[in-house]
Amino acid sequence: MNPPAEPNPPAPIGLAEVRYSLPDLLRELKTERVASVFAMEKLDQAEIGKLFKAKAPRRAKPKS
Repeated sequence: MNPPAEPNPPAPIGLAEVRYSLPDLLRELKTERVASVFAMEKLDQAEIGKLFKAKAPRRAKPKS
């Protein structure tokens, strides 16, 4: 019985440097900040934060 053939390992991916124009990045950032989608994202983060806040312990009812 022959062992199963192993597939060739994938070739390593080469890294390339990418440069962006600072004015273009700042313009895009400004647009995103005023967009309603960005505002909703901030709201969602605040609501998620509320879910994980430490809650105050509740007092048990006194036994009668």
